[in-house]
Amino acid sequence: MPEEINWNGKKELSAIRKKRVAHAFLSKDSFMGDGVAATEFHGGPDRAVCFYPVEHYSKWSAEFGKNLEAPTFGENISASGMTEADIYIGDTYKLGEAVIQVTQGRVPCSKISKNNQIGQLLKRVVDTGYTGYFFRVLQEGMIYEDSEIILLERKQNKMSILRANEIYFHDRKNYAAIEELLHIDELAEEWKENLEKLLKQKN
Repeated sequence: MPEEINWNGKKELSAIRKKRVAHAFLSKDSFMGDGVAATEFHGGPDRAVCFYPVEHYSKWSAEFGKNLEAPTFGENISASGMTEADIYIGDTYKLGEAVIQVTQGRVPCSKISKNNQIGQLLKRVVDTGYTGYFFRVLQEGMIYEDSEIILLERKQNKMSILRANEIYFHDRKNYAAIEELLHIDELAEEWKENLEKLLKQKN
């Protein structure tokens, strides 16, 4: 749950410091007992589950010379074999008793840097597109520590999270790519709204 954290003498409310649990019930809005402080970046039906690929932790640890381990980025789930390049918007998975669907890349905030005491971490996460991503919940249910993540359906295979991140963060005048991204029905509503605003700028 959100707590007041002292970062370099400045207090902020944050729920980034997740705790490992053996099981939890996943509802349409979030895991039961899991709170959100920065609602502009996290939470809500399109961002009910935050995932971060475990492979990236070794990269960041080597790059910054500091041991980083899950869930220090504040994710709900971390697992291997599911990097941003491998996952596509709309992918639907069975997770324990629940069914979840990929909606968008994570838009990280400065608390990633603050929690890990690495000033350049946020910038590098955005630069690389290694942001992690969000799921919506199609079917609620219990999730256990040993639950498998099983792909049920892939809606499209052109727009991975990594490609979507590149467009959203770095290629914001590539209107053809933006239109292609907007054609994916499963894309999160907030991303659709923001991308539609970008399209209006071309006129």
